[in-house]
Amino acid sequence: MKSLVALVWLLASSLPLFAQQWVTYEPPASSANGKQIVLLSGDEEYRSEEGLPQLGKILSQRHGFKCTVLFSQDPDGTINPNNQTNIPGMHLLGAADLVVTQFRFRELPDADMKPFVDYLNSGKPMMVVRTGTHSFAYSRNKQSPYAVFDWQAKDGGFGGKTVGETWTYHHGDHGKESARGLVDGIHRKNPILNSVNDVWGPSDVYGVNPDFPADAAVLIWGQTLKGMNPNDPPNLNKAIMPVVWLRNYSSSTGKTSKILCSTMGAATDLRSEDLRRLFVNAAYDLTGLKVPEKADVTPIGEFNPSMFGFGTFKKGVKVSEHILK
Repeated sequence: MKSLVALVWLLASSLPLFAQQWVTYEPPASSANGKQIVLLSGDEEYRSEEGLPQLGKILSQRHGFKCTVLFSQDPDGTINPNNQTNIPGMHLLGAADLVVTQFRFRELPDADMKPFVDYLNSGKPMMVVRTGTHSFAYSRNKQSPYAVFDWQAKDGGFGGKTVGETWTYHHGDHGKESARGLVDGIHRKNPILNSVNDVWGPSDVYGVNPDFPADAAVLIWGQTLKGMNPNDPPNLNKAIMPVVWLRNYSSSTGKTSKILCSTMGAATDLRSEDLRRLFVNAAYDLTGLKVPEKADVTPIGEFNPSMFGFGTFKKGVKVSEHILK
């Protein structure tokens, strides 16, 4: 009897070891396109842990991509955006055809950063969303070889090296002024903009540095509105800023990656149909597939994202709760 009790206790105490650590959305076999996307959620403010799973569901169920979403989490599999050091599954980037990062100030162990940097150096494409421009902050292990990606490092760290921007400032009044996306006429025929016309998001326009890279192709400009509703008038005292752009990144290995950056992309921004469409179009284009004329971006299941803000994430949610039923 004592042996049985001991066995039950051992199994119960080991349960966290077997907790779901990431979620993979397999496409229907009839529509699978052979491409794999890994989406990296992990930010304290903009609810990437809610937005990226929905984007992964749309990309997989409506467009044939195999999508895996990684989460900042505690050891028992509870999603915790404030945990900056634990994101299981980074090794899965090795098989990805596209990586979408929405990290903010993460500091991963070197063993977990290596797959990220290996991917970056592989010449494969990437999407950098909202806070992804300042994905990393090294305060614990400043001697790490990956501390060069710190947002305050030389040349702007990860964001500065890749998309030409790290964290700068809120151009719109944060939480009071929303953002209208204006399509750039010069790049109107870029397939990433197929059927993208009406873009709006409650997250404000980010500012950019005066030395914004001249080799960036701006697809969408952000106009600050005088309120948090899509019909609010523009604040004409604030200039438009780049919010979606393309840029090529040449790594130390000599390989060149095509990268799309979007400083719009809070989970609440994804209520905008055309912003979802832009991200889906980019997934097609960056992986070498033909972009649909009008991609179906209807949400999968209910999508009622939480408002952005520090501490507003849903407490106690397990990674397993994002499995597609």
